[in-house]
Amino acid sequence: MNLLLLSNSTSDAGYLTHALPWIREWASHHDATGDALFVPFAGVTRTWDAYETLVAEALALLGLRVRSVHRLSDPVAAVQAARHVIVGGGNTFALLGHLRTTGLLEAIGARVRSGKASYLGWSAGANVACPTICTTNDMPIADPGGFGALGLVPVQINAHYTDAHPPGHRGETREQRLREFTTLRPDMPVLGLPEGTGLRVHGSRRAVLGAAGARRFHGPATPQWLAEGPLDHL
Repeated sequence: MNLLLLSNSTSDAGYLTHALPWIREWASHHDATGDALFVPFAGVTRTWDAYETLVAEALALLGLRVRSVHRLSDPVAAVQAARHVIVGGGNTFALLGHLRTTGLLEAIGARVRSGKASYLGWSAGANVACPTICTTNDMPIADPGGFGALGLVPVQINAHYTDAHPPGHRGETREQRLREFTTLRPDMPVLGLPEGTGLRVHGSRRAVLGAAGARRFHGPATPQWLAEGPLDHL
């Protein structure tokens, strides 16, 4: 499989700008240029038309022509013929619900696992690449019909990872929330991806992208920071 899973899309440099070198490398393993199917379903306050335009303009710099599945009469057939599938961020519950009801959850999973399509996702789009969406930060504003997701990687992702704890805030930190998950699911590791980072999977090769690295949670063990670079295992 050829996967690029990003923590975030926006940065001070612009939309997806920080990730363009990674996306260029990712796209080169199928057609370096050409059509890319975009899934805008995580967009809630942003319209799907506007979301398509935003992503299309950002990726045109790489020669990718973005089409959103919400404009297509048969999006499942389009996925079954796609070379690049791109799933944007927003609300993970809304995204998963739409993927399930449209039949795209099964179609995208089959196409990507076959190696015939590359998969790029950020934030919610990275969350749905995991076995479940149970480590998303999002509010459950929609019923997705179950938490099971694409299962393209054998690890959960927590996008936008931070352990910030502002003075006077009495709620749990992100670390505490993720340790709750791994306490109840000691068999399932979690990668916390800070802003400006990602997970790259190409065949048997896996790597953390971005200078901030990633934080790995697994069972009751103390979470460990992973440096940017190749991973022996997830």
